[in-house]
Amino acid sequence: GWSWKLKQELGGILASRSPMSLSVSPPLSPQYTLWNFLPKNLFEQFRRIANFYFLIIFLVQVIVDTPTSPVTSGLPLFFVITVTAIKQGYEDWLRHRADNEVNKSNVFIVENAKQVQKESEKIKVGDIVEVKADETFPCDLIFLASSSVDGTCYVTTASLDGESNFKTHYAVRDTTVLCTDEAIDALTATIEFAVYTGMETKMALNYQGKSQKRSAVEKSINAFLIVYLCILLSKATVCTTLKYVWQSNPFNDEPWYNEKTKKERETFKVLRMFTDFLSFMVLFNFIIPVSMYVTVEMQKFLGSFFISWDKEMYDEEIKEGALVNTSDLNEELGQVEYVFTDKTGTLTENSMEFIECCIDGHKYKDCISEVDGFSQTDGPLKYYGKAEKLLLFCKGADSSIFPRVQQEEIQQTKVHVDRNAMDGYRTLCVAFKELTQKEYDKIDRQLNEAKMALQDREEKMAKVFEDAEADMHLIGATAVEDRLQEQSAETIEALHAAGMKVWVLTGDKMETAKSTCYACRLFQTSTELLELTAKMVGESERKEDRLHELLMEYHKKLIQDYGLIIDGSTLSLILNPSQDSSSSNYKNIFLQICLKCTAVLCCRMAPLQKAQVFNTKGSPITLSVGDGANDVSMILEAHVGIGIKGKEGRQASRNSDYAVPKFKHLRKLLLAHGHLYYVRIAHLVQYFFYKNLCFILPQFLYQFFCGFSQQPLYDAAYLTMYNICFTSLPILAYSLLEQHINIDTLTSDPQLYMKISDNAMLQWRPFLYWTFLGAFEGLVFFFGVYFLFQNSSLEDNGKVFGNWTFGTIVFTVLVFTVTLKLALDTRFWTWMNHFVIWGSLAFYVFFSFFWGGVIWPFLKQQRMYFVFAHMLTSVSTWLAIVLLIFISLFPEILLIVLKNIKEKNHQVRNKMMYCTVFLGRPLLSTR
Repeated sequence: GWSWKLKQELGGILASRSPMSLSVSPPLSPQYTLWNFLPKNLFEQFRRIANFYFLIIFLVQVIVDTPTSPVTSGLPLFFVITVTAIKQGYEDWLRHRADNEVNKSNVFIVENAKQVQKESEKIKVGDIVEVKADETFPCDLIFLASSSVDGTCYVTTASLDGESNFKTHYAVRDTTVLCTDEAIDALTATIEFAVYTGMETKMALNYQGKSQKRSAVEKSINAFLIVYLCILLSKATVCTTLKYVWQSNPFNDEPWYNEKTKKERETFKVLRMFTDFLSFMVLFNFIIPVSMYVTVEMQKFLGSFFISWDKEMYDEEIKEGALVNTSDLNEELGQVEYVFTDKTGTLTENSMEFIECCIDGHKYKDCISEVDGFSQTDGPLKYYGKAEKLLLFCKGADSSIFPRVQQEEIQQTKVHVDRNAMDGYRTLCVAFKELTQKEYDKIDRQLNEAKMALQDREEKMAKVFEDAEADMHLIGATAVEDRLQEQSAETIEALHAAGMKVWVLTGDKMETAKSTCYACRLFQTSTELLELTAKMVGESERKEDRLHELLMEYHKKLIQDYGLIIDGSTLSLILNPSQDSSSSNYKNIFLQICLKCTAVLCCRMAPLQKAQVFNTKGSPITLSVGDGANDVSMILEAHVGIGIKGKEGRQASRNSDYAVPKFKHLRKLLLAHGHLYYVRIAHLVQYFFYKNLCFILPQFLYQFFCGFSQQPLYDAAYLTMYNICFTSLPILAYSLLEQHINIDTLTSDPQLYMKISDNAMLQWRPFLYWTFLGAFEGLVFFFGVYFLFQNSSLEDNGKVFGNWTFGTIVFTVLVFTVTLKLALDTRFWTWMNHFVIWGSLAFYVFFSFFWGGVIWPFLKQQRMYFVFAHMLTSVSTWLAIVLLIFISLFPEILLIVLKNIKEKNHQVRNKMMYCTVFLGRPLLSTR
């Protein structure tokens, strides 16, 4: 048996069949379980201002005698809560399903000298796991034995740190010979804290946690809701005050047969004023568009399928397309100001192809086609023995190897290394040293002692390596190409043209990263680069003073055409200055410099530093894109996280908001999909506030003509169905299908993206325009019908229409006007737009005939019986409805005509300028 002293309940023991690749399950992304879904989802939904407000209104209608039924508020609220819960539950189920693909994958466990199949999530501490070639690790494991005689296996950690090269791992010495199931099963041993598990693993330590992301549109909605809530409170206050002013006249108070004593009046006056205030709140409550939220949720959910269905974002190589993990941020794709991207595997293919090598100053190019097993970072020592001769080989970056070799050997190789780096190749230097048996035994003993150390193990091992690698001889250098992904350079150019600032965050050395940035056109040849690196700052005691000098020098330049290069160590000085540092404003100066730079390169960065960069970003909308588990922290920290489905596993794509196969797909995702999503939802939000103001303003005005008696203008059925049925589908179809500009035009002209930047369509100016438009139309509806009713007789038999007919005419003009307003705004017509716009109007007419044409047994009062049909018998009513609709829409029609004239004049001027230039060229050339 096995006994463990481990801090976390995750771990296992490995018996391997090499080579293998290392993978770990991602942090659980689902938000709900079967048991907590209902309470947790309701809590999340009622945190929204509008939902909570309508819940209060519904409770008031239940408790207090109000002019409208609780159904008018309860039914829309129930509909909104139900649809939203279904949508969020479905999305969470998709996240559970993605997790189960990993957590329920089958692995083999050795039990009772036999292999037993078990699900990954059921592995427990002490299980002996057998991993075969090309399989991924289901959890953290201790390497006990291998099928290789020397007890080694080769592991890739691409899913953790993006490194796709093989790393050599050695089995525990005492268990190396246990290569069969029977031998392993017979082992009895105790292991004390031998592996990092749970939250102490490398991935967990770099995991920042998943915060709730909210888009800029949702923040604008909340601000607008507060404005409309103030309007609502003002209306209720005005009506309550004027009611008691009007009733101060004895003739306007209660009739003589119901008159209360003076004492009773004084006693109940305060309570009556409060209940009257609540009643007016209920009467006007539909100015707050609760149904807007469910329409927004449906628009986001259904709209996200357009990303998944986009054939241009489908990759034939991996047979996958784009993936939407959360649809709540669709519109945020159209508001990105800063793009933070990983380099290896994101901008590049992470496929190393051998280009050339330099041995003793001589270049060799065509004799070798590939190089295998060469890492681009410092690797472990390699020991080879041949003919009683011991050689120590060391490979690494030039900055690591050159200080370890004879200085006279450097110059010839350095020329090749510098040239290869400028050409964009990743370079690697190789050195060797001959060891005596005595020297080898000494190094071997020191390494074993360092490996067994319980404290400062890494430092002690580094000291042994440093001593052993002194006075080496330089063999030469290799150059391999990590080719850029297809259209990476064109994509970055498009993002720059769209007004976005691009930052590259990488763990690679500066020279390699810098050359890649030139190749992908992050930096232009004309770009002046500002450097904040350890080399520039120095290693002296006054390095913080030197950093301050550099920051102040660069701050003075503050011109848009600069590029900035900074490394991880210098970034740490800026983000975490020492306690005695007098320069506590490093971060602010650094931020101002970064905001003015067109592009920034951050090299030699740790995964957590990638996330820390976002703490310096201020308020702009940020997007991060990466392909490995080491990018998860920055993907979660940004406003929008994009995962690349690359060669480094699926950690990034699983933890991202959106996943795409290649970096090039970012162009269409932002410039086309993001642009359209933002325009559509911005119009949806403004339209909802507009149509609800049109709806409620006549209700408010009506109180001035009914003695502030809280008499509703509209029937309860109209109040309930206005937002749910009569006006909901046209705006939903618009918000899903509208293309005010062609998709190809949006993709090919990145500058169009800047026209909607900085939340341009949801600023106060357009919001006030829509509000004044709603107020104007509400006034037209009410007073237009009011003047129509000044005619004492509207029927041939001399009878006059009643108050329900008055309200029905206003409501009819309202429904037709707001629906036709949307038709005027539509630029991209499909059969679905036609169907829902004209179908909604037809449904309203049909419902009105049906609702008023039947005597309903469950209604105590049949107020609308035959009202609608009787109303349409009057020719004056027909003419008034058509005239009022035209008057209401006339300002919009006028604006559209003027806009079209302006656009045509602009096109004519452009054509005239083109003709002038075209015709002028031959004349100039013949002179």
